[in-house]
Amino acid sequence: MSSSTHDVTAPAAPRVEEVAADIYAYVQPDGTWWINNTGFLVGKRGVISVDACATERRTRAYLDAIKAVTPQPVRTLVNTHHHGDHTFGNHLFRGATIVGHEGVRAGIRDWGRPRSAPYWTDVEWGDIQLEPPFLTYTDGVTLWVDDLRCEVRHVGTAAHTTNDSIVWIPERRVLFCGDLLFNGGTPFLVQGSLAGAVSVLEDVIRPLGAQTIVAGHGPVAGPELIDTVLGYLRFVQDTAARGRAAGLTPLETARETDLGPYAELADRERIVGNLHRAYAELEGAAPGAPMDARRALDDMIAYNGGRPLSCYA
Repeated sequence: MSSSTHDVTAPAAPRVEEVAADIYAYVQPDGTWWINNTGFLVGKRGVISVDACATERRTRAYLDAIKAVTPQPVRTLVNTHHHGDHTFGNHLFRGATIVGHEGVRAGIRDWGRPRSAPYWTDVEWGDIQLEPPFLTYTDGVTLWVDDLRCEVRHVGTAAHTTNDSIVWIPERRVLFCGDLLFNGGTPFLVQGSLAGAVSVLEDVIRPLGAQTIVAGHGPVAGPELIDTVLGYLRFVQDTAARGRAAGLTPLETARETDLGPYAELADRERIVGNLHRAYAELEGAAPGAPMDARRALDDMIAYNGGRPLSCYA
């Protein structure tokens, strides 16, 4: 069967939520293609931002939202991974130190400037200038907001991408997890790993004991979101194993699959891309190994009835 992408034509306005004292989530509905969450921490001498937004308009609106909370400047910008919805707006954080994993710097450069065609409906990106991190790390770095410790950690293996990091504030039990978790949307692992994502959620994320989780997309959540996403990832792995054993391609398997409880997730055409990744792993590919992403995206378009994937960024 084919599956249309989400049908929202006018997402609600972004909102600022104070998730702990001086820690804010910036939630952008409806959390679908290229519409991500960010967040910020406010100190006496400056602000730390977790991620930027995809377009110039959305990033400027985010910066205005920060100014509505505090007159302090953004002194540090952390990128949780290289995808453009989290990094294309980097250049608008004038004077901020941009921090990210070494793979984020390489990933931004490899991806290049934003583009919609042929995979997404037209997006007004604005005047985007690529600005990769210029302070990089391999394992992690500790940032401080006054006396509040913020641990920025690479998760150790490919998951959503090969360069995912979390921002963990242990004193407040608040976790900014980038796209390791989606809330209400379909996870996407074409540039990452199914097995790696399962391992990270079980062995890195869950043991933290976070009480508040700011996912990369969708509403702020509690720790129950971990099990929800793990359920989907295992569903994809099981579906891939059955489809491959039956001699079906990832696209054929997707068309034969009843998504069940996951049918209500936004951007459900991502099942096809995720199956491409799962098939690669069943064939022995290492987590995060390069694969034919264009073929996966072409199959997602086919699953979507030949229509470009809807994006309202």
